[in-house]
Amino acid sequence: MALGAVFEGFSLWMVVFPVLVFCARILDVSVATLRIIMVARGRKILAAGLGFMESLVWIVAVTQVMNNLSHWVTYVAFALGFAAGNYVGLMIEEKLAMGNLIIRVITRQDAEEMIHFLWKSGYGVTSIDGWGETGPVKLIFTVCRRRHLGQVISIIKQFNPKAFYTIEDVRFVNETYIPQSPPRRFFARRLRSWSWK
Repeated sequence: MALGAVFEGFSLWMVVFPVLVFCARILDVSVATLRIIMVARGRKILAAGLGFMESLVWIVAVTQVMNNLSHWVTYVAFALGFAAGNYVGLMIEEKLAMGNLIIRVITRQDAEEMIHFLWKSGYGVTSIDGWGETGPVKLIFTVCRRRHLGQVISIIKQFNPKAFYTIEDVRFVNETYIPQSPPRRFFARRLRSWSWK
């Protein structure tokens, strides 16, 4: 009986609670990561909702730790959950691929073919002549949705594998020349189309 009670106690306090704390931390830190991204992009209502969820889950996790101060495993689970939550949050953000990007390309080669191909593919392109250390260059600017970044980079490398390019997040874009999105599942499409302010 005594051995059974000890085993039962070990299972409850040394396994179940740390696992719950670990999962709760993954959830609240993942939500926190998404909330920070929404704040940076000006999505006020969505950021507020995520903030409420984050604080609620965090309180639950901290309460479990405070109620089990004598078990060091809970501390480790809390810290590991925080680390894993950052990774999971970034993975979720990458999968959602929300927002827009600006791509700047600098090339010394003739870029007319690439520019026309981008136009035909539905991307707005602006190009200007510039001057670099080695002579005249062409500067090309285009804005695309994050989920289309791979396609744009493939086009750039197809016409100029050695082109120098930079990519930056865009907080706001006047969407008058954004290519149409391919059909996607309803839930993912709704998440990506939210533009609350």
